[in-house]
Amino acid sequence: MIKTQQLENNVNRELYNAMIKRRVALSAVLLAALFALVILNIFIGSSDITLKEIIIAIFLKEGKGHTVMIVNQIRLPMALMAVAVGAGLGMGGCEIQTILRNPIASPYTLGITNAATFGAAMGLILNMNVVKASEPLMVTTNSFLFALLASVLVYAFSLRPGAGKNGIILFGVALNFLFNAATMILQYIANDEDLKSMVFWNMGSLLKTTWTKFYIVFSVVVVCFIVFYLNSWKLTAMTLDDTKARSLGVDTQKVRQMVILLTSLLTAVSVCFIGAIGFVGIIAPHIARQFVGEDQRFFLPLSAMLGAFVVSVSFVVSKIVIPGVVLPIGLVTAMIGVPIFLFIVFRKMRTL
Repeated sequence: MIKTQQLENNVNRELYNAMIKRRVALSAVLLAALFALVILNIFIGSSDITLKEIIIAIFLKEGKGHTVMIVNQIRLPMALMAVAVGAGLGMGGCEIQTILRNPIASPYTLGITNAATFGAAMGLILNMNVVKASEPLMVTTNSFLFALLASVLVYAFSLRPGAGKNGIILFGVALNFLFNAATMILQYIANDEDLKSMVFWNMGSLLKTTWTKFYIVFSVVVVCFIVFYLNSWKLTAMTLDDTKARSLGVDTQKVRQMVILLTSLLTAVSVCFIGAIGFVGIIAPHIARQFVGEDQRFFLPLSAMLGAFVVSVSFVVSKIVIPGVVLPIGLVTAMIGVPIFLFIVFRKMRTL
């Protein structure tokens, strides 16, 4: 009897180790793909620069003409910003889906992105500072506060008796329309210059990326990832119902508050610097879940990497579809994301 139990334990341990190895191998492949995409995004541009010249410009700061400036001050920060923003959106979608237990929830579908967009529009068009922050931080602060407002509204609605998962999504859709309409009103009263800036910004673009902007987004993504990962077992428990999660010692209310706060911050810094990018927060976690399940030790980092992968691929596509023209990256992610989103919806309908 004891030998049989030991044999079963050994088999289970081998299966677990094999599963861990597969997940680590998948992560390594994705990291390699991300590195290749960063190089590809640096390589593709209006100026022809060879791979050798790119490596020399990055590591030795040497090159012909404006090569060093083009590589280090324009293309490299844009390529890295695509990774940082994609990772942040993937993480935000991952955790919003976790606390709401809904695979089609995301900062975009719940109205958080449009709320952040409205906050940014108030700064760009009305020059309105909600909390009297310094002028360089005005747009970021406005975006964050309105993203937080939308998140709190969604959370408050989720606490109402009878508010099911579908009801929460519908409430988020209503918030989407509300903040989108408010943004359109601001666009209607804007002057031509502000309107052009707002429309261009709202479509999502990496073209105005600077090292300072990248460092801010990267810092927020890293801090949020660390906090999420340190609470990975609590977040994994949140995939159960609240009663079971609390029986495991998880303070579900505090975990939801943490996710709302950090997801709002991730959404705000992404929106205020490069504009609204939709669907990444839906498709990245959904694909990650198919590979690794709900275990946050793997679900979280894989969602971040897949989000970075989607945005990086979209950035490549935006530069090659029309020669000499860089399409807004938000349009490309929508073209990629809509078919996948519809697939998720139809698949969910079949399981009901």
